Amino acid sequence: MIKLVVFDMAGTVVNENNVVYKTLCKAINGGGVTVSLDQVLAEGAGKEKSTAIKDIVNRYAPGHSNETTDEMYQHFIVLLEKAYEDLEVAPIEGAEELFKALKTKGICSVVNTGYNSKIANQLLLKLGWTSGVTFDKIVTASDVDRTRPYPDMILLAMTLCGISEAKEVLKIGDSIIDIEEGKNAACGKTVGITTGAHTRAQLETAHPDYIINSLSELLALAV
Repeated sequence: MIKLVVFDMAGTVVNENNVVYKTLCKAINGGGVTVSLDQVLAEGAGKEKSTAIKDIVNRYAPGHSNETTDEMYQHFIVLLEKAYEDLEVAPIEGAEELFKALKTKGICSVVNTGYNSKIANQLLLKLGWTSGVTFDKIVTASDVDRTRPYPDMILLAMTLCGISEAKEVLKIGDSIIDIEEGKNAACGKTVGITTGAHTRAQLETAHPDYIINSLSELLALAV
């Protein structure tokens, strides 16, 4: 029986038009490494963003120093703040209805994200979402020592919701690393969704228990 659903944020319940990854791409290109948005998504989706930059650069331009990638990350933060000034974000279709439906079933909803707390809270503010009201809890990369694919954010979510058995947790996300995170936490169910960073074919390589195309399909898997 599922008692907790852990949702990835961008691409799973929040549509921000990939602005973070577009900005990540711009910062890396500005640092002298040429990558495409598809390459950024393939290598960096779902990861804490300084880690994502290091992994992308190591994958496509090995030999760059950590000092260079640190400069890219600082540039990324500046660019993102500017991008957020006029950014329009919206819920993924069905997200708010799903949060409400899970609450009526007594199932805890936690949003977790590879963003730091500042970026995550900026997104929530634009949406008018409040932790403890719209959903139960939020866990960000700032809240743990180790981020995805380590299970630490899910384990913290379990603690916050009073869940002791990982088999009672469902993890859903739009990227391979979301599925890896769920498996590393020994979640009872892992679910990929095709609304964000990775395609069905890419998600299949992580071997989730289910792949869905819409949040409207999730409630049946959680109850």
